[in-house]
Amino acid sequence: MSAATSTVAPIAALVIIGNEILSGRTHDVNGQWLGSRLAGMGIPLKEIRVVADDKDAIVEAVNALRSRNTYVFTTGGIGPTHDDITTECVAAAFGARVVLNPEAKRRLEAHYGERHTDLNEARLRMAHIPEGADLIDNPVSAAPGFRLENVHVLAGVPSIMRAMFDGIAHTLTGGAPIRSLAVTSHVREGDIAGSLGDLQNRYPDTDIGSYPFAKGNRIGASVVIRGTDPHMLQEVGDQVAKLMRDLGEDPEMGEVA
Repeated sequence: MSAATSTVAPIAALVIIGNEILSGRTHDVNGQWLGSRLAGMGIPLKEIRVVADDKDAIVEAVNALRSRNTYVFTTGGIGPTHDDITTECVAAAFGARVVLNPEAKRRLEAHYGERHTDLNEARLRMAHIPEGADLIDNPVSAAPGFRLENVHVLAGVPSIMRAMFDGIAHTLTGGAPIRSLAVTSHVREGDIAGSLGDLQNRYPDTDIGSYPFAKGNRIGASVVIRGTDPHMLQEVGDQVAKLMRDLGEDPEMGEVA
């Protein structure tokens, strides 16, 4: 078991794999969804890396992140084509062999048999899993992901990734859900920056971020407070709202989905 799994406060990282993401051809939505889902489970997503279909880059990312996070997730690169190299790369990161997994093969045989589709050599690649890994069920297209120690390998297609994650969510140990409260008005960040820094120092158990915006010819800022204690969030939120009112603005306050 990885030393990272003994971390008292669980944290997670994500490796998004695929040239199509880096080229801009495909817009990633998995990171946003997974970050929100994990936050609700009390497992903050601390880092996201996007790497190419390159063995050295994938191995380096997986090894770097698994050593300092409770959980690591990867998305993409577990299909039937030549550039789907995630499985062999994760195996290499652990020094494990990739072998034909009998249960994975059985699932694929059943899936393609029901559809009267040939389980050809390319499709059978998806039944090759690192030795010692546990399968992650794929209720959408049958080809499984897998877990090797604290690394969870998921599909890149968003609907499949989400279904696979939902199937393993109960195996993850989280903390108190991370909540978010936003206070928004037409104030300039520079006018409240010093006071926000003071608040952050006074409330170290919260994370206070300021996000500027422009609407028409007016600019403003949305201050988002994140933490696990709803009473503390409200307390900090009220003080941020007062800062904005003192500047003559009427702030709006609400939870962030």
